[in-house]
Amino acid sequence: MFNKLIKRANIVIEALPYLQEFHGKVIVIKYGGSAMHDPELKDIVLRNVVFLKLVGMHPVIVHGGGPDISRALKRKKIKTEFIQGLRVTTKDIMKVVESVLGKKINQQIVSLIKKNGGKAKGFYGKKGRVIKAKKQWVKDEEGKYVDLGFTGHVAGIRYRFLQKWMKKGYIPVLSPIGVGRRGKTYNINADSAAAKVATFLKAAKLILLTDVRGVQGKDGKLLSKINTYKTRKLIKQGVISGGMIPKVKCGLYAIRNGVEKVHIIDGQIPHALLLELFTDRGIGTMVVR
Repeated sequence: MFNKLIKRANIVIEALPYLQEFHGKVIVIKYGGSAMHDPELKDIVLRNVVFLKLVGMHPVIVHGGGPDISRALKRKKIKTEFIQGLRVTTKDIMKVVESVLGKKINQQIVSLIKKNGGKAKGFYGKKGRVIKAKKQWVKDEEGKYVDLGFTGHVAGIRYRFLQKWMKKGYIPVLSPIGVGRRGKTYNINADSAAAKVATFLKAAKLILLTDVRGVQGKDGKLLSKINTYKTRKLIKQGVISGGMIPKVKCGLYAIRNGVEKVHIIDGQIPHALLLELFTDRGIGTMVVR
């Protein structure tokens, strides 16, 4: 008669040690992929984030929006180019980036968090000036530097400013738009921005929401836990490849600079955040030292 209720109680009890361990800790979530575009998944993810805040953790969201930017540029008939996976950002493209990431996506996330009972504060570019940026350069095959326009990298984070808002009960929501010298704004890779935010905030966890299960081994099976040595080895062997490489490298950077653990999980799974954080097995890949 009470079997279903007992099963639910067991799930709650399984979560207890994790709730105790991460109480008061910072959890940085890189929010991207299908979980940002499917309305049902979007609502579930942000309800999960509100839950984390209500049970005593300090979640911080850094969101992406590359596909949305590409669609907006296509509508405006503005050509876009990528070099080594980074978008070349002209002045016109930067205007679109700020409009899509800041005025649209960021505000939508803040609004949904509030709708689900949480308190959120959105920051992007000059709004808060949370991410300090410098111009990004890359080298071509001949070793010459290539100008990527207004594409940048993180030079610093106003982490005390973020901590102030977290202590007031807010969930910070950051667009990966940084501000450099003379107030110039720069388009920054969201994974890289999330790793830097996690580092400056001394986060217990950096969670990367993706559209894949996590890191897979040579046999194609999910690796639920790997250390940094094995991760580097798998990259050299070509087992970790394609779009997973920059995500994993951002994770390695975070761990190398003080973040305790990095999780790469499939955001297409409903309640992926809670399943990864509060169950013994988890659902994705956890990268540790």
